[in-house]
Amino acid sequence: MLLLLTAVASAALFVSSRQVQSGAEALASREAPAVQGLAASRLAALRAHEEVDELVERKLVGVAGSGEAYRSQLSAADQGLSRIADRTDQDLGTVKGLLATYSDSLALGTSLHRDQPLMGEQKLGEAHSLLTREKVGIAPRLQDLQRAQLEHAETTTAMGRWQRAGWWVTELVLLAAASTLLSALFVLRDRCGRDWNPYLLAALLLIALLAVVPLMTAYSVQDGLDGALADLRHLTETSWQSAAGTEKAQQDVTKLSEEVRRELAGGTWTEPVYRGALVGSLLAVVLPALGLGLRLDHDYWRRR
Repeated sequence: MLLLLTAVASAALFVSSRQVQSGAEALASREAPAVQGLAASRLAALRAHEEVDELVERKLVGVAGSGEAYRSQLSAADQGLSRIADRTDQDLGTVKGLLATYSDSLALGTSLHRDQPLMGEQKLGEAHSLLTREKVGIAPRLQDLQRAQLEHAETTTAMGRWQRAGWWVTELVLLAAASTLLSALFVLRDRCGRDWNPYLLAALLLIALLAVVPLMTAYSVQDGLDGALADLRHLTETSWQSAAGTEKAQQDVTKLSEEVRRELAGGTWTEPVYRGALVGSLLAVVLPALGLGLRLDHDYWRRR
């Protein structure tokens, strides 16, 4: 009975703990950076057009060094999409192609604006259409990608019905194993006239720890993930609300991104707990078998 219960409890604990751990790792290494990168790339593309509009309005087109601001924003948007491509399964090829065409239109619009003002205005108009056209423009496409990526992050880290059921199974089986261990201890002491078995006592203490520590860790991690997801939602909504200015939105997104990184970095202590639970689960199987095996060897097999 002890072998069966401890083996089932160890397997259930391993699976449940691993699910929480993998969700935290996925959010920190893949999902959150993708959400942050999409928001930053979209704002950078919008900011590039604002910089060009300001150049035209202030009649600085053609002045040496005047286009560095919008070019740096375009470079940031392109690099951001390239980094995101490794962290998401969404197709970014179309957006990257549109961004390249958008960059070319802005470059032509600013280079032709003085010598051929009508042609320059046409190219800038094309760039604006590529950026903002409903459903097919760069900004709407990136907004849809942001929404899909955020939903994917929520699905990845959510503790669903089966995960909760796994923890219930783990706790119930650990409780049954603890009850069986207590029964074995009292049988050996009261009916067999033996002292408290140290192996069974150690196994009982270990099972009590396994019933409490991994579960508390899992729910602590889940609370941290929920907080990070709330910040990611706020970050996404902030990147969509550019009424106060794209520059202000970029600053807010940067601050929220740093906050998310700090929250997710605080969960690195869960890895030792997970490894400890794995080792403890193995010991919970070995210790009762060892204790009872030695007792049987001393009381029965050696006396035959």
